[in-house]
Amino acid sequence: MNANVTLSDAAAKRIAEIVGGETGKQALRVSVEGGGCSGFSYKFDLAEAPEADDVVVANGDAKVLIDSLSLVYMAGSEIDFVDNLLGQSFQIKNPNAVASCGCGTSFSI
Repeated sequence: MNANVTLSDAAAKRIAEIVGGETGKQALRVSVEGGGCSGFSYKFDLAEAPEADDVVVANGDAKVLIDSLSLVYMAGSEIDFVDNLLGQSFQIKNPNAVASCGCGTSFSI
């Protein structure tokens, strides 16, 4: 089950660049944690390999790992990478979020 989580071309390119520069790392791990100003927050880490309950979302050579619990909150989301005047960041376009904070890393369902 991938719950229709997608990875934009911009995010895939940036993930490939980051992982390529880190010895032993193969993927970006995205997880959802309680907390943040809107109730839940996204956490980004580099990972060496998938865990047993991970879903792998791929675009070209780039891979994102999402654990099964976080996947419930991220169903239908797109992981994107934005580079604009405010800076560079990974952003989750989550159709389930009913509110989010200004920084884009916290949301509520």
